[in-house]
Amino acid sequence: MPNTTTFSIRMDADIKEQLDNFCNAVGMNTNTAINMFARRVVRDKKLPFEVALIGEPLTGEACLAEMSRRVKKIETGCTTPHEWIED
Repeated sequence: MPNTTTFSIRMDADIKEQLDNFCNAVGMNTNTAINMFARRVVRDKKLPFEVALIGEPLTGEACLAEMSRRVKKIETGCTTPHEWIED
């Protein structure tokens, strides 16, 4: 038997259900699909889909300035919890 390990992940319950349903429909279980994903990432040394930023990434001084702006917004109460996640 190969050397295996167990790990757990947090996932939206609806997404998990949809993933389980898809895997069952194509004749595999979710564990097999996740292992296929992991093996593909390791083999290709990249994600099997595109990951992109929307807009320009913030670096250096621009990043610090944006972080300061957001902290001030929170400290002055000019935000909502939703904005903390999405802003």
